[in-house]
Amino acid sequence: MPRHTPPGRISQPRPSTWGRKPQHRGRGAEFGVGFGVGFGVGIGSCFGFGFGFGVGVGVGVGFGVGVGSSARSTFDRWMPTIPIATPATSRHDRRVREDDDSEAGPVPFAGFGKRASASPDPSLLEKLGDRFVEAVEEWMGEDLDERLARIPSYANEVGHDPFGFDPEASRYALAVAAVLHRRYFRSIVHDIERVPEGRVLLIANHSGQVPLDGVMLGTALMLDAEPPRFPRSMVEKWTAELPFISVIFPRLGQVVGSPENARRLLEQEQALVVFPEGARGIAKTYDHRYQLTEFGLGFMRLALETNTPIVPVGIVGAEEQYVSVADVKPLAKLLGMPNFPLIPQLFLGMLAPLPVRYRLYFGEPLRFEGDPDDDDAVVEAKVATVRSSIEALIARGLKERPSVFG
Repeated sequence: MPRHTPPGRISQPRPSTWGRKPQHRGRGAEFGVGFGVGFGVGIGSCFGFGFGFGVGVGVGVGFGVGVGSSARSTFDRWMPTIPIATPATSRHDRRVREDDDSEAGPVPFAGFGKRASASPDPSLLEKLGDRFVEAVEEWMGEDLDERLARIPSYANEVGHDPFGFDPEASRYALAVAAVLHRRYFRSIVHDIERVPEGRVLLIANHSGQVPLDGVMLGTALMLDAEPPRFPRSMVEKWTAELPFISVIFPRLGQVVGSPENARRLLEQEQALVVFPEGARGIAKTYDHRYQLTEFGLGFMRLALETNTPIVPVGIVGAEEQYVSVADVKPLAKLLGMPNFPLIPQLFLGMLAPLPVRYRLYFGEPLRFEGDPDDDDAVVEAKVATVRSSIEALIARGLKERPSVFG
């Protein structure tokens, strides 16, 4: 079976920030930024949008972002240019140039528009990235490029994703996520065929201190669903202010959570992942594991407004990947963060999440009717139905698993 060929990319320099003076030049600020951003970038280069982003946000940013505006100015001094993905010809295209013509049709998802007739030579990093993807495909026995090729793209009039999605970055990230999904967490997926075609809201419980549960949910939709789906996730607005994170999240399809963005994605018949518990859910301590916190109402009003089905998802396993014994509120407030978890395994040098086994349970699609502007009490009754469905899926998972690791 012919392999899909993702697009190449070229780098476009952004305005240089060399010479810009950071607002804070103290030793404490420099250490904080260096640890936070450096740790996030270093682990991210190895574990991609799964473990890398999780640790980058949960640990790297957790320890380093409290320095405030000096973080961004210092980061800009380290990173004066950022590569921007464009619909250029991929390095795989160059290998089969003699078999292609200039009238080749658009490539779904992994490329926007027609293939270009020329492109620069691949860099060393691009070659290493290709080798890594190929190695993962051989190890897994799966054609990741073929899965990506079957996912439709939603480019604007100039051929780019309006939210900044970069197919090339997603290709590498999927290879990393596949390793986590298939080998490290050994995820078991139940009833994913219940996810309908077209627009859909996937509503799930949230936990684990870092958003690996979202990564596993998204990876399951791309590797286990038929046809494969590329889910979009709504992220907290403050992530747009974080160095590195604000750049890489959009490239991987993550969208800042707002009603306008969500509405636009659903109008394009896309799949949207929402965690109604938000930061409250992911920061739960171990003594509150698998106890759902308060759900927001926004997702239900959105479903009513756009006539979108809701698929409840119960995720079991994430609560034990990073065991938090306490949330140090005073320190979180001092650093300007939503929470500051106390995770013993990190102090013991165990930076990676525990190799728990993930279990994902997809419920039957739920449809609701009503006025999206109804009183909160009316909307809360509908939200309670979704919440009860997720609780039942979680209870099933806890009953079925023989152990945290089994």
